Amino acid sequence: MRRITHFILATLGVVGGIILFASVLLLLDNLLFGSAATQNQIAAAPSPIVTTEPTQVPVTPSATPKRPTITPTPLPPTPTASSIPLPSPTAAAPPIAVACLADLSWEPATLVRVIDGDTIDIRINGREERVRYIGVDTPERGQPWYDEATQANRRLVEQEPLLVARDVSERDRYGRLLRYVFAGDQFVNLVLVEQGFAQVATFPPDVRCAETYLAAQQRARAEGVGLWGTTAAPASRPTAAPATGQQCHPAYPTVCIPPPPPDLDCSDIPYRRFQVDRTYGDPHRFDGDRDGIGCER
Repeated sequence: MRRITHFILATLGVVGGIILFASVLLLLDNLLFGSAATQNQIAAAPSPIVTTEPTQVPVTPSATPKRPTITPTPLPPTPTASSIPLPSPTAAAPPIAVACLADLSWEPATLVRVIDGDTIDIRINGREERVRYIGVDTPERGQPWYDEATQANRRLVEQEPLLVARDVSERDRYGRLLRYVFAGDQFVNLVLVEQGFAQVATFPPDVRCAETYLAAQQRARAEGVGLWGTTAAPASRPTAAPATGQQCHPAYPTVCIPPPPPDLDCSDIPYRRFQVDRTYGDPHRFDGDRDGIGCER
């Protein structure tokens, strides 16, 4: 019995040793060959594709430049018929400086026709008006120098822009406008006197240029030009004896003063600085210093 027990124990020991030996061999095989196979598998296996995403570098956005604020310039409104300012009818002063015309308001006018030496028809402010020149008088129809004075007037006012201005009175007793007249750069009233085609005719209160006229008339008379020439007497100078009654005395050709009686003084008449023609005397003794001008003060 003991032998059987020893045999079994021996057999079990052998078997256990074989199993232990086999276990050791298997362990070694796994350690040696299993590691190499694993490495070969790793080497043979495809390398995984690693997608490397680009590193997002944070970009600090630069400050976007602001566009300048442009304030649109308002366009001027389209002018309409009601918004267009109409020019004033008052024209600029004439280009020639004549002292007696200072501070007058001038209006543009268009010539329509010439009537005679001191009268024209014009169109002004949309109306046709007859104009009588202030302060001068030219011969009437049928008198000497009528045609010459009319033609001289026509030469002055035709083909030239006209400017007209009033003195004090607007119209005479015939309804004609009383005006100083410029044609281009010519003071028509004065030029007619200077050239001997008109005499001074002073009618207050429109007398601002009376002295200028009288000075021009004295020069024309001294030079014998126009109606002051030796071949023709002034058209308005009567050749008969002084008139009587209520007629105008020829000694005072530019104003209407009746002959005496009664004897008149300067305080009795409205005229100042008028012409005294001593050809017919000075019955009222208006020209005390005998210089040809009556009632100077």
